[in-house]
Amino acid sequence: MSRSLVLVYVIVGFCVGFGAAQLSENFYGAECTSLESTVKQAVQAKFQQTFVTIPATLRLFFHDCFVEGCDASVLIQSSGSNTAEKDDSDNLSLAGDGFDTVVKAKQAVEKVCPNLVSCADILALATRDVVGLAGGPSYSVELGRRDGLVSRASRVPGNLPKAEFNLDQLNSLFASKGLSQTDMVALSGAHTVGFSHCNQFANRIYGNSVDSSIDPSYVTQLQQMCPQNVDPSIAINMDPVTPRTFDNVYYQNLQNGKGLFKSDEVLFTDSRSSSTVNNFASSTSSFDSAFINAMTKLGRVGVKTGNEGEIRKDCSAFNQ
Repeated sequence: MSRSLVLVYVIVGFCVGFGAAQLSENFYGAECTSLESTVKQAVQAKFQQTFVTIPATLRLFFHDCFVEGCDASVLIQSSGSNTAEKDDSDNLSLAGDGFDTVVKAKQAVEKVCPNLVSCADILALATRDVVGLAGGPSYSVELGRRDGLVSRASRVPGNLPKAEFNLDQLNSLFASKGLSQTDMVALSGAHTVGFSHCNQFANRIYGNSVDSSIDPSYVTQLQQMCPQNVDPSIAINMDPVTPRTFDNVYYQNLQNGKGLFKSDEVLFTDSRSSSTVNNFASSTSSFDSAFINAMTKLGRVGVKTGNEGEIRKDCSAFNQ
């Protein structure tokens, strides 16, 4: 590794974790040559059961990395006196299919490479694979993460973006993780395959002041899908045009006033980020490149490496 690259890692180490410098694409080398194919097969098998595998796994990775870093802490089950991350109110909407995807992949990996690969690395690989299954770009995944030893619901508040955030709030949160505004806009593109419960945006489509940034026809569509007092378990696609394809249509939707959350639409209505939205909307290659770069940076946030953490036997529980 060059001296200049080492300096870069040191400078951003506070935000993304000093262990990031120890990640590498062939971390497991000859020890587990079938790792990536084994994870991919498990992910594909889960995907064949339900499309929800894709957005659920992608969202799970984001929620994991933003709290305690990319260390699989979001996978831990609450036990005894400890209420784990996954049981914080901000994580209760995480679909079970994402957790199940990682569990199934971990089980498959343990059969070929026992006690070697962390749940955190398996989640990172599975996330790359679901993006590809939805038609998104393929990319290399840096490996070498170890699983964290802390998972507390009390650590979640303030570390995840809210649907009503404005650009300043989004930039501040992402900057605290070592991510730029361009990274934030690119990562928001994951909403092209996401879904949301109606209560997350109801305040934009009902009341005395319907959000003027939303296309009126989209407001009508949303009101039909999410009538007032609707069952809180009802969820709708975040991308009303190509909800099952990972593409740049999300950004075209923003240009047309069809961003589901305020935190989506503000990316276009705020002049500081609108040019990036326009660029991604008009160029698939620009979006893909920015997304890969942002996902690589996200995957370095707060990682544990070397002798830190552990390699869990069961992704849902700390080793005894």
